[in-house]
Amino acid sequence: MTQSNLLIYGGAALAFIAILCLGFLFTSSEADSAARKRVKTLSKGDTNGNGKAKPGDEINLRRRETQKLLAKLKDEEGVKRTDILPQDTASKIARAGLSISPSMFWICSAITGLFCALLVFMTGLDNLFIIKSRTLMAGLAGLAGGLGLPRWVLGFLEKRRKHRITLQFVDAIDVIVRGVKSGLALNECLRMIARESPAPLGPEFVTLTDNLSMGMESERALQTFYKRLPLPEINFFVIVLTIQIKSGGNLSEALGNLSSVIRQRRLMREKVKAMSSEAKASAMIIGVLPIAVAIMVYFTTPDYIMLLFTTDTGHLFLLIAATLMTTGIMIMRKMINFDM
Repeated sequence: MTQSNLLIYGGAALAFIAILCLGFLFTSSEADSAARKRVKTLSKGDTNGNGKAKPGDEINLRRRETQKLLAKLKDEEGVKRTDILPQDTASKIARAGLSISPSMFWICSAITGLFCALLVFMTGLDNLFIIKSRTLMAGLAGLAGGLGLPRWVLGFLEKRRKHRITLQFVDAIDVIVRGVKSGLALNECLRMIARESPAPLGPEFVTLTDNLSMGMESERALQTFYKRLPLPEINFFVIVLTIQIKSGGNLSEALGNLSSVIRQRRLMREKVKAMSSEAKASAMIIGVLPIAVAIMVYFTTPDYIMLLFTTDTGHLFLLIAATLMTTGIMIMRKMINFDM
């Protein structure tokens, strides 16, 4: 192939590429222009091109308003998250369903810490660890028992109460749906749930209806309701009622859809729990096995296992083993724990 032929073929290829680029440019410009005209027409509500709106434009307008309200509520929720969900001791006690004051809680915590400190001081566990000071060991035990144990119990009670409320809340929404369909007002449906629902959901609805009866704004009363019960289901319920109050709509249909969504979430949660039960059992066995082996070795040959507690080398190996065990347990917990 001569140099002239190469120039001819190269020029033809460049011309072909240039034609393709020009065609793509003009085509995209026409498409973008048509798309812009279509968006402009839709934004004005003229879907027929003759200045007359279609019958479904009112539904589309209501849908756009609802979407704007949802976006506004989401932004407000992100800004006010720290205000809506306080993490002080009094709020945690209320969410746990306890009727004690924060001062009483701290008094009970101090008593628990003192008991743990006396227990460690009397048993003389300072001979088994690197820290040889019995007073220091008792102080650490008292600190852990006074600050860690009561707060763990409080978190456990709060989690258990939230689980019970989640199970009762779906039936409460169904009661509201049936009441609204039968012609009852929303406040009357809420009072019905407050009268007939058992604890812990019934008293919370009693507080909600009392706030509404005393003249509190509906949005503020609902936010206070979510503040006492910071659950995703309660958040959905508050958003649906807020949208209904501000923009109207079919409340029974919206709450019916919410009930279906919550039931599906609970079904998915139970399915995930069943599928991860084998992994949880394996993790529990792996975590308990070293402790069980150490106890059995202590009862069979105590001199052999006590080297871990009486020598510095044994303390080092115990520290390494505890670190590795804690890391493994946290990794397994992260792998089998699903937040829904």
